[in-house]
Parts: sequence; structure tokens; C-alpha cells
Amino acid sequence: MTAELVRGQNHVLPQTRLEIRISAGAPVVAGATLGDEHGTVHGVERIAHPGSPQLPGLEVSRQAAADHRLAVDLDALPEGVHRVTVLLALPLEAGGPARFGAVAAPFVAVTGLEGTEIATFTLTGLDSESAVTALELYRRQGAWKVRAVGQGYAGGLAEMLADQGVDRAAELAGSIQEAVARGLARSVSPPPPRTPEGDRVRHPARPAPAQGGGQPPAGQPPVGPPADRQPETPAAVPSGPIDYAHPRRQSAAPPPPPPAAPPTGPGQPAQPVAGDATGWSMDERLYNQIWGMFEDLARATAAYRSAVDFAESRMDQELERTLSDPRSRIGGTGDLAREQARAKRDELTGRAREALDRDLAQLAAESAVVEPALPAPYAGWDNPVWHAYRVPMEIPMALRIGDLHLPESAALRIPLLVRLPLQRGIWIDSGRPASEAAALTDGDQLHRLAMESAVLHAARLLAVYPAGEFSVHVIDPAGSASAALAPLVRSGVLAGPPASGAGGVSSVLAQLTRRVDLVQMAIRAGAADSLPPDLDPAEQLLIVNDFPHGFDDRAVNQLRYLADEGPSVGVHLLMVADREDASAFGPVLDPLWRSLLRITPVADDHLADPWVGHAWTYEPLTTPPGSRVLELVLDRVAAARSGGPR
Repeated sequence: MTAELVRGQNHVLPQTRLEIRISAGAPVVAGATLGDEHGTVHGVERIAHPGSPQLPGLEVSRQAAADHRLAVDLDALPEGVHRVTVLLALPLEAGGPARFGAVAAPFVAVTGLEGTEIATFTLTGLDSESAVTALELYRRQGAWKVRAVGQGYAGGLAEMLADQGVDRAAELAGSIQEAVARGLARSVSPPPPRTPEGDRVRHPARPAPAQGGGQPPAGQPPVGPPADRQPETPAAVPSGPIDYAHPRRQSAAPPPPPPAAPPTGPGQPAQPVAGDATGWSMDERLYNQIWGMFEDLARATAAYRSAVDFAESRMDQELERTLSDPRSRIGGTGDLAREQARAKRDELTGRAREALDRDLAQLAAESAVVEPALPAPYAGWDNPVWHAYRVPMEIPMALRIGDLHLPESAALRIPLLVRLPLQRGIWIDSGRPASEAAALTDGDQLHRLAMESAVLHAARLLAVYPAGEFSVHVIDPAGSASAALAPLVRSGVLAGPPASGAGGVSSVLAQLTRRVDLVQMAIRAGAADSLPPDLDPAEQLLIVNDFPHGFDDRAVNQLRYLADEGPSVGVHLLMVADREDASAFGPVLDPLWRSLLRITPVADDHLADPWVGHAWTYEPLTTPPGSRVLELVLDRVAAARSGGPR
């Protein structure tokens, strides 16, 4: 039976190989310290955190996330360790919550490797604290116990680490937050939380995957950075709690999802249905359904990986016990024990794979129904919906910028959707990522593919906005991207010719910086209607090629300003750059890179989901070979802008 602990209560641990599962209402940093009998931590080498996630007998998550799974083997801890203290802290990200009182109470569960809960603890009563000691595993008279702690620290990680006797605690806390910031830069922002009326409908044939971490209860505060915020107008700026509601949405209850098709026979699964989620429109239902599929696949894979790890560890333990007995080395006893241990491992692994295959089959069937039903903003370039494209009258909820898949299910692709209007810039990395696809591509070709990918993203953004409500500027200092930019230039959809040379860079940056300044001042003064008549009210996208070539210190500062302040007033950044090329600027550009969503022009496994933190392989969107769909779409955008047919 699970022990539901309250602050200060303890419980005996029946086993020494454990998982600690954490669910929170917002991304949190999870770590652990190894202390002596007095709780003192002797050195940074006894602290597991995202920058150093593995210690003997202990492994923590590598990034901030709403859900965590910490692995603990109490028998493998270093000698002299009597206490394992689990720590939670809020990441220092711009726009994120600064205190635990502003998020839902974190929930911590201590489980066996098979997922059975041993003890749980809900950290209630937190307010101004930004770091908290959640619980501790401690050794008393030869037995291990768990104690619910819930001690918060308003001074954050530094104060908490100092309380455990860690030297130079502030410096260590800073390095931990820096490691977290690097992880956040590659994380996929979660969708807005779903209310009880907006929960995804699950068919009986596909139960919620187990062992993948708990889903935060409905009604929690918004999860994730303000990239998901959808302002009413391009000039809106964040103030107060983030509002995830669609700006043109009424306040009545959403309509129910369409009824599922009846089962094909007794005991047969219900047939998948496109739009199998609640929402105010079919587009929103499909959006929620795609994110539901994404989460289902993440958690089903986590359950499979956990089961495989458990099977391997169980085999290792059985072999260790057998081989430690000298009698097993006589005759065939040892060989028989090895065969039996491997057979048990194979049986457990096979059952786990069967469960995963069932989930994958259901998700694949759902994907086969959903993909053809997607509207243009959610669809790949090979979807026939683009051939019937017409310029829309209003912006959609989201835009597809690529596909994601995992190695256990490479054929199952989940669309990567980002909310609109964009409030997080995009960085297309033209450097060489550590992937097989990049290894087969030379540097010049990678840069060409990166710029072509930027053009495709710009075309999609132009296509999903109403005519005249989105403008694209290009900075190409050396003119090296003229071939890739040809579709945008030929169709006449750019706000002006691509800017080249130092003068062109300075002119475009000055124009967009002025726009940000004027809109911000007008809003603060409550005079949004008094903007200069020459100011373009449309959303603005700046494509920057070959950064930092052609950028002096002043231009770099302007670019950083646009990345930080531009999204809130409708100015967005799309950079094509190799970070190594900007290394001469040192750490001054680190906040710039972290503020952007990094994607690649070739397949690369660098993005993490917001639930269990798998490394997902990102596949960029491309047009089919020989297709003229890009020219068709851009021509219709240009015609609509000139007053022609939509």
C-alpha cells in the first residue's frame, strides 16, 4: 500500500533500487545531494544536477521539465553516504514563474523500478520560495527510510546548497542554472494546459501509458515559457499572468468532439477519428489531438525504456548473487543460472515490447487518419491541401515547422507545431550537428540547406497570415543566399530587397528597432492609435543570414534587443548561423542563442519533449522533388497583396 506522507513523516523503504518521480505545474530543475550522517555535503562531486547528472548510484534529469524520473540505487552509493536529499528549483528563465507559490504544488512519488508506488508527498504551503528540499532518503540503523521534508528557500538554490554545507554555493548555483538554460534552449515548449472540458478523448483500446510519469492535473497554471502566448494584436505586450486563450474565442463552453466510430467487432478497438479532441473548431481539435499523440508516444516510450532497464538490472542482480557463491562455479550451476537470468530478462523485455507495439499500432492508425485531414498550416508540403491553398482571413492557432520521431518508432512522425503569433525566435543551425545526416553533408551544403529551410519557413508564415498582415525582411550581408532567396524575391513578397553590406545591415536593424521602440512607448502611454503613419502595423519577420558577418558591436546589440523585446510587439527573428562563427563575441551572445528555438536543416536528435525529456529526432520540412508548390503558394500570397484573387 502506498504511504501518503505529510511534512516530517517517514516511511521504511522495502527495496534499495528506486525511482523518484516528480510532477510539477511548470518546468522545474531536479537534483540530489549525497550527505553524511549529519546531512553535510562534502564537495560538488556529491551533487547531481543537470550539468553533472550522474553519480555512483544516482542519476537525475539533464534539463528542466514538468515531469522528472530520478534513478537511485542505494547499495551503489559511495561509502560514507547516509542521506540522499532531493532538490527542486525554478529555472531562471525570462517570463517563467519566480516562486513556487505561483505554480501548482509539486508531487513526488518514490516507486520501485516496476512502477509500484512506495510513498508519495505533495509539497503544499509554498509561497515565495524558488527552491525546495522535497524529501530525503536516509539510513538509520542499517535500514533506509524516506522522509517528507518540504523545506523551501526564498534565496533559491544558493541558499539551499549553503544550508547543506556546500562551499561556494552561489557559484555552483549559477553553473547549475546555466546548464539548465542550455537545456531549455533545445526544449520543445509544451502546449497550453487542457481544461477538463478540453482533455483529449482516449479510446478504450489505448489506455494511458504507465510508468511514464504522471500528467499534471487539469486546471494547473500555464506550463512553459511565454512562447505559447497569443496576443490580441501584434502590438500586445505581456502583463500579469499569461493568457493562453485564443484572442477571437468566445467564452462559452467548447463544443464536444465528434463521436468516435463504433468498434469493428466485439473486443475490437474503436477506429481513430480525425479531430479526436475537444475544441472550438476543427483546427483546434486537430491541434489538441496532435499534442495528445505526441504526449502518448513520449510516455509509452518512457514506459518501455523503464521496463527494459528494470529487466537488465534484475538480470545483473541475479547473476551477481549467483556468481558470488563459490558453489555456483562447480559444474553447470553457473551456466544454468545465466541462462535462467537471461530468459527472465528476455521475457520481461518481450512483454514490454508487445505493450509498446500495441500503442504504436494505435498511434500509427491515428496518424494515418489525422495527417490527410490537417489544414495547410499543420500540413507538410506534400499534402494536397496546399494545391487548393487560398490566403486566409485570420491567422491559425499554430504552424508546423517540422516532424519529430524516436528510435523505437522511426516510421511514426509527430508534427512539431508552434503557436502563433510567434513569441520565440527560430535559429536554423548551419553548423555541423552530431548526426549521421550531417556527417554525410559538407559544410557548404549544410549552409545552403539551412537557408533554403529558412525560405520555406518564411513562405509558410506568409501563407498562413491574412494578406498584408505579415512582412518579411532579409539581411544577407555578402549576398551569398541569393539562390536560396530567389523564390521570395521573384514573387515580390519581401518588404524590400535583401539588405547587403554594413550599410544594409544597419538600415534594416535601425528600422525594426525604431518600430519596437515606438510601439512599446505608445502602449505604455496608452496611445496605441497615435503611431506614425509610416509605421507598418503588420507582424515583421527578420531573416538574418551568415551571422555575424557584416555585424559590428552596435548591430549585435540591436539584434539582441530585437530578439528580447521584438516578439511582444510583433517583430520576430529567424537566424541562419553557425554558433562557432560568433565565438569571437564570447559569452555576450549566450542569451541570444538561448532565447531562440534551435532547429537544423538535416535530421538531428537535439529537441526534448516537455514531459519526460526524450531526445527526439527533428526532421525539417521539405518540398517534394520537382514540385512547384512553393511557387504556387507565394504567387497567391503576392496576388492577394496586390488586390488580386485569393
